[in-house]
Amino acid sequence: MEMSQYLEVFIEESKEHLQTVNTSLLELEKNPENLTIVNEIFRAAHTLKGMSATMGYQDTANLTHKMENVLDAVRNEKLAVDSDMLDVVFDAVEALEAMVNDIAGGGSGERDVTSIVEKLDHIENGHHPSGILEEDGNNSSPSVHENEANMFLNIDEFEWTVLQQSEENGYSNFQMDVTLREDCLLKAARVYMIFEALEHIGEVVKANPPVDQLEEENFDFSFSILLVTQSSKDEIYDVVMKIAEVETVSVTKFERKREDRSGELTSNLSSSSNQMDNNNKTAQGSAAVATLAPEKDQKKEAAPANQTTQQPAQSKTIRVNIDRLDVLMNLFEELVIDRGRLEQISNDLGHHELQETVERMSRISGDLQNIILNMRMVPVEQVFNRFPRMVRQLTRELHKKVSLEIEGAETELDRTVIDEIGDPLVHLIRNSLDHGIETPEARVEKGKPEEGTLLLKAYHSGNHVFIEVSDDGGGINRDKVVQKAVQNGIVTQDQADGLSNQQVFDLIMASGFSTADNISDISGRGVGLDVVKNTIESLGGNITVDSSLHEGTVFSIQLPLTLSIISVMLVEVQKEKYAIPLSSIIETAIIQKQDVMHAHNKKVIDFRGRVVPLVFLEEVLEVPKMLEDVEHYSVVVVKKGDKMAALVVNSFIGQQEVVLKALGNYLQNVYAISGATILGDGQVALILDTNALVK
Repeated sequence: MEMSQYLEVFIEESKEHLQTVNTSLLELEKNPENLTIVNEIFRAAHTLKGMSATMGYQDTANLTHKMENVLDAVRNEKLAVDSDMLDVVFDAVEALEAMVNDIAGGGSGERDVTSIVEKLDHIENGHHPSGILEEDGNNSSPSVHENEANMFLNIDEFEWTVLQQSEENGYSNFQMDVTLREDCLLKAARVYMIFEALEHIGEVVKANPPVDQLEEENFDFSFSILLVTQSSKDEIYDVVMKIAEVETVSVTKFERKREDRSGELTSNLSSSSNQMDNNNKTAQGSAAVATLAPEKDQKKEAAPANQTTQQPAQSKTIRVNIDRLDVLMNLFEELVIDRGRLEQISNDLGHHELQETVERMSRISGDLQNIILNMRMVPVEQVFNRFPRMVRQLTRELHKKVSLEIEGAETELDRTVIDEIGDPLVHLIRNSLDHGIETPEARVEKGKPEEGTLLLKAYHSGNHVFIEVSDDGGGINRDKVVQKAVQNGIVTQDQADGLSNQQVFDLIMASGFSTADNISDISGRGVGLDVVKNTIESLGGNITVDSSLHEGTVFSIQLPLTLSIISVMLVEVQKEKYAIPLSSIIETAIIQKQDVMHAHNKKVIDFRGRVVPLVFLEEVLEVPKMLEDVEHYSVVVVKKGDKMAALVVNSFIGQQEVVLKALGNYLQNVYAISGATILGDGQVALILDTNALVK
């Protein structure tokens, strides 16, 4: 069977499972006694192992299996959780992530993990000299004689205890004999699906053949499972028979007894099936063993009754390649431009029926637009989730104490932006941990808490999303930055003396700039933050720095919420048309000239008890002035966070949805302009960046 068709699903689900493991391991470190967390990690690892084996990525499956052994020992209380053990498990997860990324890049997922495997083996055997009991029963534990009617191999002491305790707690022990169809092409995949389904209703104690052999398809078409569950035989049967290519399922009660004659543990089926041999098993199966699978001659009769219960549950989600969404968005952008043209024509003609049709088309296309945009939006949580583990590792290397706080992880961004924002944030966080936050001793000397705080925050503001990386560390030393900038020839001493604090802070974004005294593996390698700045600007955003010496630093990244279609207010400045994003506008107003006041040599107005500065667009945009003095101003009040400004225009045209087009490489750094759009009459209108206009 061609596996490439499942590759994309494998990669996506593998990343999800690894993220679950990452998050849960961090939680486990805080609550090492919580076995519920361990079980969650184990399930995710077990699923990843099965998926990898099915897809043929044996290195990934083998490493996951080694990690799974350690987790199994923890959840069975044979090992205690500590930081040293978690360090090794984190290393294993990091290697698994590298393998999956290699597979996503077209590689084979192969990686030398010998040292990690040795460490996992050391943990597994070091805490228990006898080692973890293997599933194949090749250990020194008491053996069990296999009953003729029982397909299981030896049951060890630990498994015996599990079965005994399960019955004491009201659970039932069942043996399942499963047979796959002889035309089944991917047996390991079906086995994985069966195990996955059973884990939702109980716990698999043992398998025959062992799990390793099942994953390698080292069996014919039949295998047995020992299951602990509270579900009934019928429920177990229904769950497994829903899986395609399963021929028969036999569910029997699994009972145990101890024979006084030999003192050995013996497993057997119910007393009614004890006398049954292999020759008459088929004849007596349905009556004595309560086998639920119909015989071949009964299949036609049983099919109608089982048809309803065997239908698989319908999936309510699908995975769509982002490239297809890009094509869909591009087509819809053209539709929006044509829609604007139709609206213009219908208004010019004044044809009633045409206007009604265009209005209906506008409503429908508006709903379609919202659906398309929402399909592309994903929470920044997908990016933020990778940082807790990274901060943990770096603080241990730096011998610092840092608490990572995350706010606004549910804030949504366009998928294309999400894919690009991860690396810049990694660099900023590394910079804050290495340069920003001091050592515990230095913090205590300054009267600060021993533990520093790193805040990762995301929020919406107008038509943009802001992501802030802030710390309560030592801040940026202005004199040190200026000295380094002069030394590197970025500015002259005379220029440096006239720079504002904001301009000095912006210098750290220069290529190759670094104030690190010592070069380390974490930061200060002469790379600087220019890479971060270039990446952010390529996404249509920008980055600013604000810092107070000895108090901390804030890196603020501004990103466009969407990269395509926005709602705007069209305004006229003299004879030119401009578009202001509707999401940034608080309201429009007419202000009498006598109501304008002066503060700090600037014109301001009183807007609902707040002093708001006036920004004359004809001056900012250098539009030729054609009108004489007026008695009133038409203003658009816009916001950026909790800051506001009143943009002075000549007139309001109205609201419209437009397609945001980039200005191209030659016009990347035009002040206060974020893009352009084509209006219904064919004219081009520039879209204002209100965040740049709000000081």
